Amino acid sequence: MGYKEVYESWLSDPYFDEQTKEELRSIADDDNEIKERFYMDLQFGTAGLRGIIGAGTNRMNIYVVRKTTQGLANYIIKQNGQDKGVAIAYDSRHMSPEFAKEAALTLAANGIKAYYFESLRPTPELSYAVRHLGCIAGINVTASHNPPEYNGYKVYWEDGAQITPPHDSGIMDEVKAVTEWANVKTMDEQDAAAKGLYKVIGAAEVDDDYIAEIKKYVLHKEAIDAEGKNLRIVYTPLHGTGNVPARRVLKELGFTNVFVVPEQEKPDGDFPTVSYPNPETDEAFALGLKYAKEQDADLVLATDPDADRLGCRVKDKDGVYHTLTGNMSGSLLADYEIGQRKAVNGSLPADGELVKTIVTTNLADAIAKYYNVELIETLTGFKFIGQVILKNEESGKGHYLFGFEESYGCLPGTYARDKDAIVAVMALCEAAAFYKTQGKTLWDVMLDMYQKYGYYKDSVKSITMSGITGLAKIQTVMDNFRKNAPSEIGGNKVLSTRDYVRDEVVDLSTGAVSPTGLPKSNVLYYDLEDGAWVCIRPSGTEPKIKFYYGVKGSSLADADEKAKVMDGSLGELVKANGGD
Repeated sequence: MGYKEVYESWLSDPYFDEQTKEELRSIADDDNEIKERFYMDLQFGTAGLRGIIGAGTNRMNIYVVRKTTQGLANYIIKQNGQDKGVAIAYDSRHMSPEFAKEAALTLAANGIKAYYFESLRPTPELSYAVRHLGCIAGINVTASHNPPEYNGYKVYWEDGAQITPPHDSGIMDEVKAVTEWANVKTMDEQDAAAKGLYKVIGAAEVDDDYIAEIKKYVLHKEAIDAEGKNLRIVYTPLHGTGNVPARRVLKELGFTNVFVVPEQEKPDGDFPTVSYPNPETDEAFALGLKYAKEQDADLVLATDPDADRLGCRVKDKDGVYHTLTGNMSGSLLADYEIGQRKAVNGSLPADGELVKTIVTTNLADAIAKYYNVELIETLTGFKFIGQVILKNEESGKGHYLFGFEESYGCLPGTYARDKDAIVAVMALCEAAAFYKTQGKTLWDVMLDMYQKYGYYKDSVKSITMSGITGLAKIQTVMDNFRKNAPSEIGGNKVLSTRDYVRDEVVDLSTGAVSPTGLPKSNVLYYDLEDGAWVCIRPSGTEPKIKFYYGVKGSSLADADEKAKVMDGSLGELVKANGGD
């Protein structure tokens, strides 16, 4: 059927409720809107679902959630995992609790027990809960840091990480195979509970153990005891899930001066104080910085709505607040966690590993080299870092020490398998207290690291291409770059190219070809002279194509200048390859 016929079928099918039909009748004269909502099914990809809330096959609604969950249930049953159950969490977005409950009741109708959190919880706690409760899978209803009109649906497997091969393709195939709405099962909540297939969980089952687990990663409690009461911290959950767990762990450890931005404290799916609840942006810190100056705070911390990403601003000795990007804060914590673990224990495991994604700063490589631990690269997405942890467990080889990615996410331990902003809040505050005992601010420490390892600067240039035409344009840009690899970028000669679709690395000076060693993915990577690099990939969660890049300078000013040149050069290349 064409999109118009699918639209008409939703209006006539008694399966869909009257409120849904009323919403669809309101767009009857807007053919473009009808097309956008019905020209395709909302795709279940390797990151699950993510889309605009509303009626239609290409939107997030209870029917799409049920249908997707039916596919997941079918896969679980084929894997003989139906007796293990599924943990389900959700964030503060519009329709999050409703979508989570619909998923739970579809699972229950298929004979699979659903563990449903009593109220909103952060993503990393869901990751922890999957393993803690012995579940076969997990579902988290969240759209992370997307604008308020979005929601999403992430699927986790029994190792606690977001789905990776072969489970991702297996679940996708089962979701696609559900073609009839009438074949999707659901049941009444009371009946599900009475049959033991629906259990509401909270503090006693998960919260207390999760907080206790992350507190095990404190390295210098004596530093917190000495300076925790003196450190002044401003924190904002950006209307999301981080408020309760972040404040709880800081309070229990002895950080007594924690000030929460009042306008952003309460959960609110409209995210009324920001246009985009993303701790990577300056806008997210506007209120926090204002409050920080009033409180003379040392740190300003912001977590995204599902509390897996942490952004921060740190004050220097002159009272100036500096931004720590995800690459900077991740590197600072990697150096602290690995370095202080060595200092506390006297040595590091012989098979120790620092794990990063391919779009993450090369400063991580320098840190790994300094501590003589293995640097492991993965594809973009923290689930691949989680996959390294699982591989270590299954093989008995490799000792995960720390993992992080440029998009403001890290994990210092293996209790969870996704990035964790709650533990990052704890670790960064601990590091601030530790260095405060040495008379240093975190900005002092960052400058020390640059002097020690090199002046690395990394950034990303994102270009939005929305709608039907946007998807096609993104693919055109990728195809053009793949066919015509640049010989230089930003004045730096391209030394080698990596094509993760073709699984090949080409040395441009010799022509030698070797495999990437990673799974196939629509990603292009260019190693440049002078320690620079560029990576191009479509976003997995937003209608964007992203250009990641990094440079290495002789000073902060030199690195800044090289980054500006690189950014301008990439802009020209994008236009030349069909991205205008």
